[in-house]
Amino acid sequence: MLGNASYERDRCITGIRGLDEILRGGIPYGSATLVAGTCGSGKTTLGMEFLMNGAKSGEACAHFSATEPSVKLLENIRQYSFFDMTTVDRGLINVFDMDVLFSWLGLDKSTFTLDDIDAMVKAITDIVNTIGVTRLVIDSVTSLCYKIPNEQLIRDFLFKLGKSLSTLGCTTLLIAEITSVGGTAHRSAFGVEEAIADGIIVLGDVERMGNLLRYLQVVKMRGTDHSRAKYALEITRSGVMLTPMLKWGVSQ
Repeated sequence: MLGNASYERDRCITGIRGLDEILRGGIPYGSATLVAGTCGSGKTTLGMEFLMNGAKSGEACAHFSATEPSVKLLENIRQYSFFDMTTVDRGLINVFDMDVLFSWLGLDKSTFTLDDIDAMVKAITDIVNTIGVTRLVIDSVTSLCYKIPNEQLIRDFLFKLGKSLSTLGCTTLLIAEITSVGGTAHRSAFGVEEAIADGIIVLGDVERMGNLLRYLQVVKMRGTDHSRAKYALEITRSGVMLTPMLKWGVSQ
């Protein structure tokens, strides 16, 4: 009977230990996921491991860096054994500096207009389309939003970007910087990102016996069932590792 038919979206397997199990198989293809985290919570490492695992499978991947020069990013990430620099040399991971892109577009200004935003979205999607990128990380989307003068334009920017990338079949992680107040991490810096994104993954810290422990929590992910529990996040030389926090004596 038609009423008993079930539909499962194809998944982008992240390859990150524990995350695909939390997401019941991975991130639905074409999704734009907000990875919102406090300072030092592991956002950049998680994003680069996501790209690396795609590159190992032969996928074309891209990283747009808006918070630090690409040379510095690559130098920092090379300390991890999961990262293979030859994927950059072979063009499987393409790293772009947003400052260079801004200069190329003539966007050397402190505040963007709607036309500027449209030009930026078109430039990013043109690069994704030309290279055939299937996995993309923008680190950080917060830095880009600081140049956009109001919430409505931020909403328009994120909606247009997410829709354009989804149409190209690109699965995107939008890294976002957030603060923690009273031990609880906010989900967005501007209050509109979380409504536009297909998924929200929050990274933050919890205190236990005087120590700060990193955690990850999938708050939202359209197109899949998922756990909403907090998981302990450990950054090892071989990448991110997630384990349940249920018996750690930490409030859920």
